[in-house]
Amino acid sequence: MRINDKKLSIIIPVFNEEKTIQKIIELVFKVDILGLEREVIVVNDGSTDLTKKILTNLKNDFNFVLINLEKNQGKGMAIRKGLKYVKGDLVIIQDADFEYDPNDYKNLLKEISNDFPVIYGSRNIKKKRNIGYFHYYLGSKILNILINILFKTNLTDAYTCYKLFPLDLIRNIEINSNGFEFEAEITVKILKMGIKIKEIPINYYPRTFKQGKKITIKDALIGMIVILENRFIS
Repeated sequence: MRINDKKLSIIIPVFNEEKTIQKIIELVFKVDILGLEREVIVVNDGSTDLTKKILTNLKNDFNFVLINLEKNQGKGMAIRKGLKYVKGDLVIIQDADFEYDPNDYKNLLKEISNDFPVIYGSRNIKKKRNIGYFHYYLGSKILNILINILFKTNLTDAYTCYKLFPLDLIRNIEINSNGFEFEAEITVKILKMGIKIKEIPINYYPRTFKQGKKITIKDALIGMIVILENRFIS
């Protein structure tokens, strides 16, 4: 797959990230993406802090699509809304905090090919990983094991934010998730299509609840249900 003539669309779902959103936007527009054309789509998922005001002001300096949702509907819904506006060839998701480093985009882009059209940035491949809260690490590990057993694969980080895929692929997948279970749903549906997912190591800087971490044990349980439904029901 030749990517030098492609356009990369970056979807940023954001909810109450007034402390980090401006720096993320600035960095996303700055990082090396191997000369590809860049499109940024920000979905403000019903933020109740200053996020919406900051994004509105940022549009004076940066050319991005801003979608404002009136009510908070979840990361999955925000991504689904953002996908409707994508005009690029390749799509990657970027969280609005600094747990993931946009400087890793270029490393994911280098790996995409006809044999591996989907690239995941794994937090678990590096020998020294910042795991953050142990119960989060454990929950992600359990979900990975479940996916690997049921779909006969060997993924290390299905719940990573950094998923790079061709637009025409993801638009052929019916996505129903509203919340963080999006990560599980898109992964198992890609695997059910017989598409190989290649993982590469990325940087990861976990934050605390005080800093704004939002995913909960409930999200893990919903993710488990989504995995099981897609294996035995769908």
